[in-house]
Amino acid sequence: MVRANGAVSLRELARVVQTSEVTVRRDVRALEAEGLLDRRHGGAVLPGGFSREPGYPQKTHLAAAEKSAIADLAAGLVEEGDAVVVGAGTTTQELARRLARVPGLTVVTNSLLVAQALAHANRVEVVMTGGTLRGSNYALVGSGAEQSLHGLRVSKAFISGSGLTAERGLSTTNMLSASVDRALVQSAAEVIVLADHTKLGADTMFQTVPTEAITRLVTDEHAAADDPTARELDALADCGVQIAVAPLGLPVEEPVHPPTPVAPRRSGPPSGGAPLPGQRRPGAHGGPPTRLAELGAPRVR
Repeated sequence: MVRANGAVSLRELARVVQTSEVTVRRDVRALEAEGLLDRRHGGAVLPGGFSREPGYPQKTHLAAAEKSAIADLAAGLVEEGDAVVVGAGTTTQELARRLARVPGLTVVTNSLLVAQALAHANRVEVVMTGGTLRGSNYALVGSGAEQSLHGLRVSKAFISGSGLTAERGLSTTNMLSASVDRALVQSAAEVIVLADHTKLGADTMFQTVPTEAITRLVTDEHAAADDPTARELDALADCGVQIAVAPLGLPVEEPVHPPTPVAPRRSGPPSGGAPLPGQRRPGAHGGPPTRLAELGAPRVR
């Protein structure tokens, strides 16, 4: 499975082989000792995963339910009339499908997949960067893409990557992708990282966004359930990153938009990156997180 997908989560392995995660974790540790794979928080990758990137077909099947839940929660951060940038990735593609329902929205992107998801949204304007097509993830990269972003200013940037740690921030395996992602986030008042639990604790070759520049992280509930990734979340929160944890299998309430077009009502970004309803501010370290998921709402940190 790791050879086929490039990376796989322990939870998915346990489901496929019909055993416990404890057993899978022990077996993964043994395979790592033989040099057959590398362990990551919540999963495993092929050896040399520090620079290797799975292709798009493999990425679409990895943590699919988690990416969907993250996209549901992240879509609630976008308001009618907003202008945002959305980077390349399978999680951001899921977000774009939900943004198609937000009227008066302007989306700037270097991703063909994001643009395709919004192509038939009547009340969403899509602005694409220039650049050279990178076929492995259907993204535009290079100097043309970066130059087209100069002078741009939007309220929020939604971006993903290959790994996220409190020490180094968001990173990716490709130099050209990292450079364009940096240009995307420099244009935004808020930087929102979308990363499922398999990416927490992973550190890849090229830094995209340092931790201090990340406003908010949206991840899935498995990140808070596993000890290593939960510790990584606490470390990110201590660095000032607001943490929102999307529950799996629970619908996230979508913002209500009028059924007919109205004049765009622009709301600026929350002052100081205000937390979501029910969310504790970063730095409130110590004590277990409030279990809002038990009340039917997204659990947040």
